[in-house]
Amino acid sequence: MEDRSASEAQRTKPQAKVERTSELDLVVTRTVNGPARLVYDAWTKADLFKRWWVPKSFGLTLLSCEMDARVGGRYRLVFPHGDSTVEFFGTYTEVVPHARLVWTNEEDDGGLTITTVTFTESAGQTVVVVHDHYPTSHALENGSTHALPESLDQLDELLGSLGSGKGTA
Repeated sequence: MEDRSASEAQRTKPQAKVERTSELDLVVTRTVNGPARLVYDAWTKADLFKRWWVPKSFGLTLLSCEMDARVGGRYRLVFPHGDSTVEFFGTYTEVVPHARLVWTNEEDDGGLTITTVTFTESAGQTVVVVHDHYPTSHALENGSTHALPESLDQLDELLGSLGSGKGTA
């Protein structure tokens, strides 16, 4: 009986929806099991973010994660790359606690990618919508948004391990 319930849960696990809405826009939507407050924390607190952001299938380690989630605040993510590192960084342009984040992705010389993430809570679950607006269609094709379905699955797992979120601020 236990195995049957686990397999049924696996089949009904929410899946991320990836949609190219224009030549420059890609939107990923996924419902996760947790309140918007906790989901927002997972996107804005480095200690939580590091636990879910990098898809496990990539085999990468996030070496450094700095986040100052306020308007004008900066973020910086550092990954290993051969004998060196690669960095992703930008500036938060809009921060609405538990509801919305907007930031720039400034590491590409080809122009800015703008990421908007919204959190809409209903009955203890949160719909997360990630909208990336790329400077060119080439940038969209090579962007990291395509890895988000796996990352959002990992976010959902993290939320489950945090339980109700008591003790997290």
